[in-house]
Amino acid sequence: MHRFGVILAGIVQAGDLVVLTGPLGAGKTTLTRGLGEGLQVRGAVTSPTFVLARTHPSLVGGPPFVHVDAYRLGSAMELDDLDIDFARSIVVVEWGRGLLDGITESWLDIEIERPQGRAEAACETDAAASFLDLDHDLDEPRTLTLTGHGQRWARLADSMP
Repeated sequence: MHRFGVILAGIVQAGDLVVLTGPLGAGKTTLTRGLGEGLQVRGAVTSPTFVLARTHPSLVGGPPFVHVDAYRLGSAMELDDLDIDFARSIVVVEWGRGLLDGITESWLDIEIERPQGRAEAACETDAAASFLDLDHDLDEPRTLTLTGHGQRWARLADSMP
């Protein structure tokens, strides 16, 4: 997931929105960390669960990178209330599917699937979940489904590695 994020960094540009969907532990934040590394942004890319959105300035003169965790958001209006400069930033929204009405006409949707098994068993108890970092502890293959929305992404999604 990290490596795919680094690859994606070579494709995205200011104004691009990427929506990540998948279950807990699928690798959404790991992919986002790779994207941040590839974009050479300042600061550690961590899940912005409690702050909702975190902006990382570029260290190399590129556009800002905005990482949003929309898990706690209930509507496109709440996403819009975050006052993100979508036109001048590269934005990744975890848990953002269904929240883009009126926000933008173009985005890349990435659905992440992971094998069922170990992670679910580990999360059955709070004690297990407290020490297991699902993004890093499970080295299992993921399946990515890319769907482009709007003119830019409709072309690019088909050519992604």
